[in-house]
This record gives sequence, C-alpha cells and structure tokens, in this order.
Amino acid sequence: MDDTEEPVAAAAEESRDLYEIASWEERTSIDGAAVALYWLLTRAAKWIVVLLALGILAGIGGLAALSDPAVGMLTLLSVVPAAGLTLYVYRSDVTDAEPLSLLVTTFLLSILFATFAAVFNSTARRFFEPLGVLGMPLFFFLIVGPGEETVKLLAVRLYAYTDRRFDAVIDGAVYGAVAGLGFATIENALYILRQLSETGELAELTIGLSAVAAGGDITAVRALAGPGHVIYSSIAGYYLGLAKFNPANKGPIVVKGLLLAAVIHATYNSTVSIGSYVVTSITGLPGLGGFLVYVIIFDSIFGLFLLRKLWRYRRHYRETNGAEAATAVEQ
Repeated sequence: MDDTEEPVAAAAEESRDLYEIASWEERTSIDGAAVALYWLLTRAAKWIVVLLALGILAGIGGLAALSDPAVGMLTLLSVVPAAGLTLYVYRSDVTDAEPLSLLVTTFLLSILFATFAAVFNSTARRFFEPLGVLGMPLFFFLIVGPGEETVKLLAVRLYAYTDRRFDAVIDGAVYGAVAGLGFATIENALYILRQLSETGELAELTIGLSAVAAGGDITAVRALAGPGHVIYSSIAGYYLGLAKFNPANKGPIVVKGLLLAAVIHATYNSTVSIGSYVVTSITGLPGLGGFLVYVIIFDSIFGLFLLRKLWRYRRHYRETNGAEAATAVEQ
C-alpha cells in the first residue's frame, strides 16, 4: 500500500461508496454551499489584499505621485533603463508570448504591494538605527531585502502564476521582471515627489525642461537604481517558475529564489555608498559619476547571473523542441 493513501480507500473495491468515509465530492446542498463559500472566500481574500494595498498607497502619497504631471514625467524618465532591461527579459522568452493582460496586472499589483514594504520598512527602521554601524546592514539584510522581494513575488504569485498561460519556467522570470519594474516605478515616484516637496519646487513645477532641471539629479539616481529591482525579482521569479513545475520541491525552490534575490538586494543597499565613494576616490569622478560606475559594475555581475539562466533555458528549449520537431517530421 502507498504510505500516502488512506487505508480504507486503498483496500476497498472501486465500486464501494466511500463518501465522507475516505473520499468526498459535492453531492448535497450543504456540499454545494461549502463549495460556493470557499470560492467566495478565496477570491474575497485576494480583493481584500488589493484594496488594503490601494488604501495604503493613497495614504502614503502614492496616488498623488503618480497623478502629478511633472512627477509623472520624471518618473517615466527614471524607469527607462529598468523598462529596457524588462523588455530584454521579455524578449528572451522563447516559449509562447506572455499575454498583455497578465503583464499589466502584474505591473499594477507590484505598484500596490510595494506599499506593504514601504510601511514595513519605515516601521522596522527605527529599531535598527540605534545599533550603530551594523544597524543599517542588518536592516537591509533582515528587513528590506526579504520584505521587498517577497512583495514583488507576491504580485506574480497572486494572479499570473495561477493562470494556465503561465506554462513555462522562464515565464516566472518575465513576470518577476515586470513586478520589479512596477516596484521601481512607484518607489521612484515617491522619491521624486519627496525630493521636490522638500525643496519647495513641487508647487511651481510644470511639465518641461524646468521639471527636468529641478528633478534631474534625483531622477538620474533613481534611473540607475531601477534596473536592480528588475534583476532581483526576475531571479526570484525564475525560481518561482521552476517551483510551479516541480511541485514536490516547491517550497525549497521558492525559498532559494527569494534568498538569492534578497541577499543580492541587501548587498547592493549595504555597499552602494562606500562603493561609490571608493570609485570616486580612485577615478576622481564626481559623486554621481562614481555612483554610476559602481551601479554598472554591480548590476553587470548579477545581471549576468540572471542572463545566463535565461540563455541556458533558451538553449535547452531550442535543442529539445528542435529534436521533437525532427522526430515528428520523420514519423
């Protein structure tokens, strides 16, 4: 007998009725009510999460950041590099093209769920600041990295992952990249809004060169930070895709992806200031130039880690599907 099989079901003849003894199916009106209630609760839970995130987004000024024309223009400029990387990941998918509806939904959910990380980070930060020089690295490794990568993966898991069109491992990387782009978009919008508000320039700002002049520095900084979010969450998403098609080891695979993404993310946050300073000291570049060089080096290292996974998947897909096509022709 299979250890996982119920003993009565294993020993009984197929013709024996084991309803509510060792098996169950919808038969009575109460069964039907239970099925309907379960369906309602599972879908209501998703909407409750979404509405809660929308409320938090409004509370922290996210709607204002996205609706202000000048901030919106600067935000679009700030996500150009991240959008370019996301497009490359999307184009690396050699299987069926992902539907626009799933991509857009993942993007929007990531914007909403970023608010959970914002609240969690701001609440937890105060406990780490008194710890001195170790406080911020601990904060990045224990809170920021795991928290932000989890909410980005949640944006994929809640909708796209459950769709039948999520039908290949590499799809996880695509939706993870889109989630990273959504997260970078709202994060950049909030940073830009805060910067312009603090300098008092927001009230008089209009779309055009004046907006670029006023918010150019913070926009450039956020543009450099954006691709990192795409890289981290695409790595985690790749492992989420791997987990979907390896259900026996689903949990450890998802944890591995999140762990990799969180550690890389936290390493960037912990080293970017000192790394930029070292580059500036060695090269004599201005501060923004040193930051640019360090970010390019860091993102190149871990971006290559991601791209090698995509390239390997693409190579094996073409080899195996090419073999299947050749066999079909021979037959």
